[in-house]
Amino acid sequence: MEPLLELKDICFSYHSMEGETPTLTDINITIGEGAFVAVVGPSGCGKSTILSLISGLIKPESGSIFVKGQPLEESDINIGYMLQKDHLFEWRTIYRNVILGLEIQKKLNDNTKAKVEEMLKTYGLEEFRNARPSQLSGGMRQRAALIRTLALEPSLLLLDEPFSALDYQTRLSVADDIGQILKAQKKTALLVTHDISEAISMADQVIVLSNRPAIVKKAVSIDMDIPNRTPMASRNAPAFKTYFNMIWKELNNHEDVYRAGSVS
Repeated sequence: MEPLLELKDICFSYHSMEGETPTLTDINITIGEGAFVAVVGPSGCGKSTILSLISGLIKPESGSIFVKGQPLEESDINIGYMLQKDHLFEWRTIYRNVILGLEIQKKLNDNTKAKVEEMLKTYGLEEFRNARPSQLSGGMRQRAALIRTLALEPSLLLLDEPFSALDYQTRLSVADDIGQILKAQKKTALLVTHDISEAISMADQVIVLSNRPAIVKKAVSIDMDIPNRTPMASRNAPAFKTYFNMIWKELNNHEDVYRAGSVS
């Protein structure tokens, strides 16, 4: 099966008046349709830069990005992007916030409205549709942000530490909820996080980056071997500690280099 996303030999540097800052070196990542991949690495190593490249906000200095076999710039794939902050507008109700993307892209019609209504019911926000963002908890706000993103029916979802602003207990709960939502909808997702436990609990594969300029040190396929796997259940699985120790070791080993494989 053709992969949904391929990054081939991607290199990137930031340029300023002070000079050049090499950030990514020969990054190779392949993601199959329906896979959930997480990227971990030291702070400032270029994790979020990878998402910016995939979304087309910036362009690589060398290397290529392919979506379903086509160069990124020629692809019409819909890419969703969830950031650290929910960016809900206080002057709009929750309902008006979640349909904002549809309004901007002129896709608001009876069919898309019905899908939004269904998601509000499914994800426990129907009774808060007329509330303002400040009236919701951090976790509920992130669910609203997810509905806003999913309303556009993205084929690929980019998650840039979307739970980092939440307190620990809420973070666990929301990560579990959103992980299950994305699995149920069979969405392809790429999560950037500094939290090893979060990466292992949610992803099918964890890609470990080195210090800047980042290389791919290792790609760890996650198989918890438990029925009805959820992020919360994964944290209690016997294999969880083994994966955690493996990835922790890679993050603190500055010698080995590994080229990421594919996830189907």
